[in-house]
Amino acid sequence: MSKIHLEFDGNIAEIRLDNPAKLNALTSGMLEAIEKYCAKIEQRRDVRVLLLTAEGSKVFCSGADISDWSQLSPSDFARQWIREGHRIFDRLARLSIPTIAVLNGHAFGGGLELAATCDIRVMHPTATLALPETGVGIVPGWSGTQRLVRLLPESIVKEMALFGRRLSASRAEQLGFVTEVSETPYDKAVEIAHSMVKTSPYATEVVKQMIHAGVREDTAALLEAMGGGMIASSMDKEEGVKAFKEKRKPNFKGQ
Repeated sequence: MSKIHLEFDGNIAEIRLDNPAKLNALTSGMLEAIEKYCAKIEQRRDVRVLLLTAEGSKVFCSGADISDWSQLSPSDFARQWIREGHRIFDRLARLSIPTIAVLNGHAFGGGLELAATCDIRVMHPTATLALPETGVGIVPGWSGTQRLVRLLPESIVKEMALFGRRLSASRAEQLGFVTEVSETPYDKAVEIAHSMVKTSPYATEVVKQMIHAGVREDTAALLEAMGGGMIASSMDKEEGVKAFKEKRKPNFKGQ
C-alpha cells in the first residue's frame, strides 16, 4: 500500500501523506514519490493549486523515518538522505503553481521543513511546530536552518532548534508563518484554493517566480527562466528558428 498519494479534483491537486503507523514519517520511497508527483503536476496545465495534506487528525508529519536513515554510513547519510531530500524539497518549493500546506496536526523536523516548502500554511489550533533533531544527535537537514530562517525570525528558529521549544499555532500565525488558524484547516485551504483559481494562470506563475527571486529561492534559475520566457515571444527568436531550419543566415531586427 502506498504511503503517499496524488489526487486531482478539477483545478486542485492534492499530495497526501499516508503513513499513520509512523505518524506520517517520511521514508525514502515517499520522498521519491513527491518528486514524481511534482513532475506529474507540472504536466497538467489545468491544475492551478496544490494542497499538501496528511491522514489523521493529530500529526501532519513527525519528520524523517528514523528506520530509513539510522543504519546509513556517514557518507551515505549526507549524500543519499540529506542531499537528495533537500533536492526534492527544493523541487516542491519551486513548483510553478501556488501550494498550500494543511497542518491538521503537529509538524516536527522534516515535517516542518516540508510545510516550509509551501507558499502558505493553514494550521489547526492544537497543532505545534518543532525542530527536535538535536535530541537524537542530528541536525536539521532539509532546509530547517536555511529556508525556515527566511520565513521565521532567526531567534524563533534558534528557540526551536537549540532549546527544543515548540511553536504554537497562534504564535506561528502572529509571526506570519501560518496564514490562518482554523478548526477545519482542510476546508479553509480548499476555500483559499478556490478563491485563486479564477486568476490568470500565467500571471500567477510569474508573480511567484518574482517573489522567489526576491527571497533568493533559486534566483539564478528563475532569472534564466523569465529571460527565456521573454525572448521566446520575440520576433528575433522566430526568425532565428526559421533561419536554422532553412539553413540560411538569420536577419535579426531586434524585436
